[in-house]
Amino acid sequence: MNTDARLIYITTETPQEAHTIARALVEERLAACANILAPVTSIFRWDGDIREGDETVLLAKTTSERVDALTERVINLHSYDCPCIAAFPIEGGNTSFLEWVVEEVDL
Repeated sequence: MNTDARLIYITTETPQEAHTIARALVEERLAACANILAPVTSIFRWDGDIREGDETVLLAKTTSERVDALTERVINLHSYDCPCIAAFPIEGGNTSFLEWVVEEVDL
């Protein structure tokens, strides 16, 4: 089953930042819901150095039509210069839940 639903993976510096972003996305109907997972350990290369640190993961559920607007909103709210925002298609799952996602962000 292919759906219009998308899972957006976002990392943030703190749980508080993730909460602020998640709340804005849901209030503005850019996402139907969001989950905050903390802490996660991230290892990455930045400015030529390998770095490691704790981050918070934010998972948001939206539709393909809202991905661009959601991405722009996260960029505007985010503290990072280059925030991780990645959209993944949801290929299957609970049909009732996926329909709810679409209804919640439908303009």
